[in-house]
Amino acid sequence: MPDKFIIPIGPQHPALKEPGHFEFTVDGEVVTGASVRLGYVHRGIEKATESRNWNQNLYLLERICGICSHTHAMAYCLGVEKLAGVVAPPRAQAIRTLVGELERIHSHLLWLGVAAHEAGFDTLFMYSWRDRETVMDVLEGLTGNRVNYSANVLGGVKVDINGQQSDSIRKGLDFLEERTRHYLEVVTTDTVFLQRTRGIGVTTNEQAERLGLVGPTARASSVVRDIRIDAPYAAYAEYPVSVVTEAAGDLEARFIVRIKELFESYRVIREILDKLPEGELQARVPRRIKAGETISRVEAPRGELFYFIKSNGTDTPDRIKVRTPTMCNMASVLALAVGHQLADMPMILVGVDPCFSCNDRSVVINGGGDCWTWEQLRQYGIDYYRRKP
Repeated sequence: MPDKFIIPIGPQHPALKEPGHFEFTVDGEVVTGASVRLGYVHRGIEKATESRNWNQNLYLLERICGICSHTHAMAYCLGVEKLAGVVAPPRAQAIRTLVGELERIHSHLLWLGVAAHEAGFDTLFMYSWRDRETVMDVLEGLTGNRVNYSANVLGGVKVDINGQQSDSIRKGLDFLEERTRHYLEVVTTDTVFLQRTRGIGVTTNEQAERLGLVGPTARASSVVRDIRIDAPYAAYAEYPVSVVTEAAGDLEARFIVRIKELFESYRVIREILDKLPEGELQARVPRRIKAGETISRVEAPRGELFYFIKSNGTDTPDRIKVRTPTMCNMASVLALAVGHQLADMPMILVGVDPCFSCNDRSVVINGGGDCWTWEQLRQYGIDYYRRKP
């Protein structure tokens, strides 16, 4: 057998804005094998939650990911409220839903620019990021922040919507809806751009189900899976959404799904503003959460976000485990890489809208099947780095 020729990409690389290490085995320009190593931005957030109280963890978990910080906070709040037997007021649930859809708009427009940049379409990158400022201004006017919004509190929200803010949101949506129509036309008609997306990275419906894909990545392969519909949370039962799917399963389909989802977000936000219920913004949540465990699931911009929360009856959690959609979708990158040109790899990777920071929270160590204590794990780390030259 001849020696393999391996092309490393990352952890620091112009095509990757976050650190992840990929190794592609190639035959000429064709990829014949792929592997990935993650964990370069592991921050120990899950372990840190065990030494902070329930309210302090809200601030911490929002920072798992800057682009979907509200989604993480909402998933956490819904789980803790379920353990505490508390239901947030209807007005608070509606505002949570509204901010969640604004965040989805922000995330999809950001992704559109990044994906266009990877394809060499920098004009689309600059225009989409210019328009992204509109939704960031709306979020800043509503919450006071442009990225980590801090709209949630345990038991509800801490921001309200008045008439002036409602008008500002509607004005921003009108502008963005017009621009989104233009973007949909561009990604489906531009000849050069279609050479980088149409027929590239095709994932069949069967492959998407087998690999466990979630979010727009799965819906671009005709997988009808959306937590907002399958298990409605917050106010989605009162303001239902329609699933956007495409059948092609290629990169072009993933662009179309995400852009069409923007139109659905615009519609839901307008409906919430038209029917926003009156009432309180917060319900009282006890400082100590009764012992028990629960899960909460929400539809993040990238797909299903899953929280496991366990309480031991004190004012600090016993365990919080977070599974982000990037973990589910990353397997498709390695599966799709084989057989494609090396030049297609950045586009195939960006097609799942990866977030390395919100993915890197745990590591797997081959310990021979034994269950290690925290002290044994700590000592392993010390010994490991002592052995390194």
